[in-house]
Amino acid sequence: MFIKKSLSVAIIYIAAISGVPAATPVTEFFLTDTTFHSSSNPVIKHKFTADPAAMVYKDKVYLYTGHDVAPPNKPNYEMHEWLCFSSPDMVNWTEHPSPLNVKTFAWAKDDAWASQVIERDGKFYWYVAIEHGTVRGKAIGVAVSDSPTGPFKDARSSALVTNDMTKAASIPWDDIDPTVMIDDDGQAYLIWGNTACYYAKLKKNMIELEGPIKTIKLPEYTEAPWIHKRNGWYYLSYATGFPEKIAYAMSKSINGPWVYKGIINELAGNSNTNHQAIIDFKGKSYFVYHNGALAANEGGYHRSVCIDYLYYNPDGTIKRVIMTSEGVKPAK
Repeated sequence: MFIKKSLSVAIIYIAAISGVPAATPVTEFFLTDTTFHSSSNPVIKHKFTADPAAMVYKDKVYLYTGHDVAPPNKPNYEMHEWLCFSSPDMVNWTEHPSPLNVKTFAWAKDDAWASQVIERDGKFYWYVAIEHGTVRGKAIGVAVSDSPTGPFKDARSSALVTNDMTKAASIPWDDIDPTVMIDDDGQAYLIWGNTACYYAKLKKNMIELEGPIKTIKLPEYTEAPWIHKRNGWYYLSYATGFPEKIAYAMSKSINGPWVYKGIINELAGNSNTNHQAIIDFKGKSYFVYHNGALAANEGGYHRSVCIDYLYYNPDGTIKRVIMTSEGVKPAK
């Protein structure tokens, strides 16, 4: 489909001699970078991608996603690895071999849920939500690499956050959906959570908490926080309700008070969840999210990443995102 012809032929041959069923997508087996052009939504059409996070680094956008692989009609999410894509213009993409897998974390059990990558001092830190192997519930792990495309390794050999460290919610899945930022003064912050929104300072090494875990009070907060800063304003967007929409709050301080500003993204078609990333790239702002457009009859457990423009009002508030099938034009 999108794989270079010579590699595709080799993969088909390997699949044939190894007994891989014909229905298995050959794109699961690639070992080198592959390129594709995508000028419409969903951006990635050859496999199911979810929970996008995006990072701008050296004139490229790096897109990190989960990988939905649940059998058809299975009423649950099944995800075992994270994926990485890069683009110089938002329409011509390179897919890199999966740089991070659940198996990277020896202490973890399964579930490659939402994540985010950030660069600091030439290293790349990947914060992930994952099921802990011995401590009940979800946990936050962190991996590190010298390259935005990996490979990544476990930076701690243990979880950064476990469910027994957070008490604001009594559920075992409140420690999910990490988002991270480094403020102008060099202080890094980690924000995460389901039904409770937690935040904490990170030490400069990016793999240890510095100080207590606190909570942020947000109206009808469900999950999927994303933190970004623009023109002196802090923006905290998050999923609200269920099925989920994306709302946001603004503050002049990372410590609040946070002022609720409303909905910026409506229900993402055929997907109970709604998960966003917000970036600026080459003079424009982008809203990265997922929907269920490529899996009309599969219960919302096979999602696909989309990208549309995001616009601000003169006072800094965000206009509602218009979700399109056309997507975005090449960034110049």
